[in-house]
Amino acid sequence: MRKVITYGTFDVLHHGHVNLLRRARELGDYLIVGVTSEHYDKARGKLNVRKSLLERVGDVRGTGLADEIIVEEYEGQKIDDIQRHGVEIFAIGSDWLGKFDYLREYCNVIYLERTKDVSSTMIRDRTRRVVEMGIIGSGRIAGRFVPESKYVSGVEASGVYNPRGESAAAFRDRHELRFATDNLEALLSRVEAVYVASPHPSHASHVREALLAGKHVLCEKPMVLTARESVELHALAASRGVVLLEALKSAYCPGFKHLVSLLKSGAIGQIRDIAASFSKLVEGQPREMRREQAGGSMTELGSYVLLPVIKLLGVNYRRASFYSCHDGDGVDIFTRGLVEYPTATASFKVGLGVKTEGDLVVSGTRGYAYVPAPWWKTEYFELRHENQNDVNRHFYRFDGDGLRYEIDEFLRLIRDDEVRHSYLFAPAESTAIAGIIELFLKGEHTTRID
Repeated sequence: MRKVITYGTFDVLHHGHVNLLRRARELGDYLIVGVTSEHYDKARGKLNVRKSLLERVGDVRGTGLADEIIVEEYEGQKIDDIQRHGVEIFAIGSDWLGKFDYLREYCNVIYLERTKDVSSTMIRDRTRRVVEMGIIGSGRIAGRFVPESKYVSGVEASGVYNPRGESAAAFRDRHELRFATDNLEALLSRVEAVYVASPHPSHASHVREALLAGKHVLCEKPMVLTARESVELHALAASRGVVLLEALKSAYCPGFKHLVSLLKSGAIGQIRDIAASFSKLVEGQPREMRREQAGGSMTELGSYVLLPVIKLLGVNYRRASFYSCHDGDGVDIFTRGLVEYPTATASFKVGLGVKTEGDLVVSGTRGYAYVPAPWWKTEYFELRHENQNDVNRHFYRFDGDGLRYEIDEFLRLIRDDEVRHSYLFAPAESTAIAGIIELFLKGEHTTRID
């Protein structure tokens, strides 16, 4: 018996899928079809799958072409499956030409011509409303947003605003957007949602103007620099029935989400301490180091290190204190902070020009979690216990620059007619972080050590 194997997500099953399965079936006597699991799809950056695994398996079974259906759950499984099932032919669509040549060591590899002018992505895009987004700002982070948005189905970055028209036009041409403008009202009139990537001090005004125009808003961190502004803007979004989400990518990536879920479920007992660090070296006077643009290690990186603190210990802290080194312009190049809770403590370090180990350690009454640098991407973490042999290791994938995860959550909220705020990074959590940054900027409980 000649066995043939093929793989796919098979989301929104269409005649192209059926044609591929039929041609694969004709290559042998027994066809095995591997259907990707939800976890594997997300792990490899595929965020636009519409149907559940059970639905997709049912659709493949309904074709009557598969003799056996298996689930693909991890990278490298194809080699194991081919050897375990005694497969002689691996068949896949020609859009993967050359990708699986490494399997020739184990079986014959055949690339089947795919059915033209049809794909799951095309069908999803035809049946799902595409959200057109405008970009406010044309700096480095905005430049990362456009390519990242292409990994998420149902969104299109269509235009850009910058008060300097020549900068907007150059950004439009570089990223092949449809339009550029130096007039914010013009941008807002042509889009359904905006991504705010302007300098920190202008976030609040840009967010407010977009919300008043009835637009959904995804705003770079820190969204605002005071707790009051955060409360007011979230209230405004709620009153207008639109989404306001802070773009702190770590909050939405798969590994960090799972870490928080495990720790809050008691995997290491009651949490008593958190220690988080994030630093990077910068040269010259980039935006991050300019006083007039609210630069500094705390405003640039503070949101990251405060995220696990607020997510795991809550928003009701007792006191926050800071110890900082500054440059000649008064911009903090390094800050160590302490956040005190009734039953726990948390410390953090951030640096722009001072480098330190960037790991995360969460200490509990039954063990601790260790996330190595760069923990804010959370690709790997360990849950360690008193018995050194009792270690639980968790591996995840963090794709690209990570903005695709926040974009995906943003779109999910837009499509939800009832829930407009994310449990992954709730308004109260965003406000708490803004409040701690505000305390630092006001110099409250701050000690200069330079």
